[in-house]
Formats: sequence, structure tokens, C-alpha cells
Amino acid sequence: MSRVLLTASVCLLATSATPLLAAPSTDKVLIVVSGEGKDAGKQRPGYEFDELSQAWGVFKANGLEVEIASPKGGPVEADKYNPAEPFNAALLADKEAMRKLADTQATSTLEADDYAAIYVVGGKGAMFDLPRDASLRQLAGRIWDNGGIVAAVCHGPAALVDVRLADGSLLVNGRKLTGFSNEEEALFGKKWAAEFPWLLEDTMRQRGAQWSEAPLMMPKLVVDGRLITGQNPYSTYAVAEAIVRATGRTPVARKPSRDELSIALVERLLAGDAQGPRDALATEPGRYHIDLIGILGYYQAQAATDDAALEQALQVMDLALPHMHEPQLKLAAAEAHLKLKRPQQARALVLKALETDPKLEQAQALLQRIDG
Repeated sequence: MSRVLLTASVCLLATSATPLLAAPSTDKVLIVVSGEGKDAGKQRPGYEFDELSQAWGVFKANGLEVEIASPKGGPVEADKYNPAEPFNAALLADKEAMRKLADTQATSTLEADDYAAIYVVGGKGAMFDLPRDASLRQLAGRIWDNGGIVAAVCHGPAALVDVRLADGSLLVNGRKLTGFSNEEEALFGKKWAAEFPWLLEDTMRQRGAQWSEAPLMMPKLVVDGRLITGQNPYSTYAVAEAIVRATGRTPVARKPSRDELSIALVERLLAGDAQGPRDALATEPGRYHIDLIGILGYYQAQAATDDAALEQALQVMDLALPHMHEPQLKLAAAEAHLKLKRPQQARALVLKALETDPKLEQAQALLQRIDG
């Protein structure tokens, strides 16, 4: 995968192979979530609440009716999430939404004719129960055959790998799409990936999909006619608004979330705007999710396979460092400098980390490596 970050976070792709059919005469979107979750993802992974709440908000704001389903129906449990995030708080305060979430519809009870679109939420639980759900496969295939929209984000595309259309062909064969990448799985899927039936990227490629991806945990949207997919949680808003556009609507204006604003700063930085993002953080730090910026840089450094990628990751960490007091971020940046053969910069960062925690063994060990 190319390590060059594009200045745009959204990649729209189209293909003439997608049949142009009349859209269903309905304003209803079916959201599908995994029913695997137990104990907020500790005992068993479930679905990502953020990917549900963000999409729900977009659909409701644009006049779309929403229903929620899971393979078995009934109550479902999300993985751990932050209820204070505005998009999550809005959904939690919506009594109708919470009623539907507490008693999801079983996919086997639903009719494709009732929906203009199906949107599959991600989360690691989606890798287990959604691909096994024959009713879900049939439902998605029929919605597509009816001229409807089929969409998924993050691990959600796992539900689509074996969806067949009326002519017997696989929905994903020959079509452009994205989803949680192998690179992302290697860093974030360690606890459960060993139990997955397969890796999403590998299986999509085997099914003939034209897979594409952005760098680690950066947003990406791929639109191939009525097939709409997003790579990771940070692609959710783009997926939801693409669904709205596919229904013939123009998405209403909304206030970007602090995650979106933060990732946009990272993209500006890596596109060559070295000062603008720093000025923005210095002027309005509360407007941005600074921890997210630091985490992005940290994990991109872990995944870097060459000096260019490591340099980009270091730029992202440097953007967050003046506003974060976490010594681990300083040590990660120091490691990057050391790998790039800049021991003086590495040493300075380690000393700053030791100022925060003089007994930090990792910092002491790194300092010995630098001075040794």
C-alpha cells in the first residue's frame, strides 16, 4: 500500500458495470449491527456505537426513516464507547432510537421491498455473526436487485463477501470497495483476529473485489454506483452522507465532529501545510481531539515500513506533542528520531518524558540505547 497521504480524505469511484435501476419508492434505511457483543466487547466483540450513532444522526437529519436489525434480533451490545461524544449523546437521548436498539428486528423477518438502503455497521463482532447470516445475505442481494443502496463501514463489509444477486453473481465481484485493512487489523485486531474466519481484505480480493485503502486509520470512502463502503470508523460520516446522496438528496449542512476536524488537520499537515495546523491547535485546542492526533501518529509509526512513512508519522506526533503530557508519545517520537538517525532529538524527548516520570523504566532503557 502506498504510504503517501492524499490531501483529500474521500475517494469517490464509479463504474459503468453497475446497473441503473429505479430506486425503491421508500425513505427507509435498514441499519444492521452485530449481535455478538458481550460485556462491552471484553467477553465477545460487538458493534461500534460511533458508527451507528453518526450514521443515525445523518439519516434522521435528512428525512430518512431508520430501522435496526441484527441476525437474531432482540437487544444488542456495543463495544466500549464514549457516551459523552455529542453524536453518541444525541442517540442515547433519542427514545425511539434506543427502543429500536433494545429490540432489534431479526433479519429473517424483513422484506427487501421495504428499504431504499441497507447500511452495515462495523465492529469486530461483524466478522463472526454477519457473514453466517443467510437471511442477511439474501436481504442485501434483493435490496440491490431492487435498485437499492448497499453500504457498509469498517468490518461491516464482511456481511457482503458472499452476497449473491439474482443472476447468481457475487455482489462484490469486479466492484470497487474498501474496508478495515490488513494493516489496520495487524495493529488493532490482535485480541480477536486469530478467531476470525478470514481477514476482510484477503477475502474481498479473493472474491474479485477491486480493493483500495488509505493509510492506517485515515478516512476513505469508495462509491461504486449503489455500493458504498468506508474503510474504518473515521469514514462513517462520509459513508452516511454518500447514502443520502444516493437516495437523491443533498445532505443538510452539519457541524463537523472534533474527530473530523482533527483528521483534517493531519491531512493538511501531511499535504505540506506545516504551520496552519499548529496555529489552529494553539488558537482553539478545545475544538480538536488532540489525543486522536497523537494516537494516529503513534500507530502510523508502529506500522511504518520505510523512512518516508516514519517521517510522516513523526510529523503527526510532533503536531500533538505540545498539547499532550503523555510520556509514551514522547518516547514513541524519540524512537522515530532514533530510527531516522537523529539521536540528539531523541535524547531531548526522552529527557522530557523523564521529567514527567523520573522512574519510567522504558525511558531509562531508551536513554541508555541512545547514549550507548
